[in-house]
Amino acid sequence: MTSGDEVRPEDDEVWLDDDAGRLVRPYTVTAGRTHPTVELDMLTLMVSVRLSPALDVEYTRALELCRTPTSVAEVAAHLRLPTAVTKVLLSDLVERGVMAVQEARIAADPTDRALLEALLDGLQRV
Repeated sequence: MTSGDEVRPEDDEVWLDDDAGRLVRPYTVTAGRTHPTVELDMLTLMVSVRLSPALDVEYTRALELCRTPTSVAEVAAHLRLPTAVTKVLLSDLVERGVMAVQEARIAADPTDRALLEALLDGLQRV
C-alpha cells in the first residue's frame, strides 16, 4: 500500500488459503512481542493443565497439541510458526496457568564413563 492509498474495510478481511489455512504474519499472533516471559528452549516439554475458553486460535491449538508432553519444537512445527513466536505464545499460556513446563528426565548419567566409551566405540565403527 502506498501513502496515497485509501484503507478500505475489505482490507481487514481474514486471508485464507485452502492448504495453509489462515494467513497471518507471525508477529500478529503475539501482538508484536518477541521475547517470552518464561525461559524455554526447543526441547522444553510443555503440557496443558486445562483448556481455556475465549483464546485465539493459535493458543487453543497449542493447548490441544500439549495434552501430552510435547516439545516446543514440535508445537512450532504443528502450528507452522517460527520457534521464537511459539515460545512467546507458550509462555503466555504458562502465565495464564493453563500450560505447564514439564521437567525433562535424564535417562542416563551423562558422566558415566562406560556409557561414554560405548558411545565412542559405536561412533568409531560407523
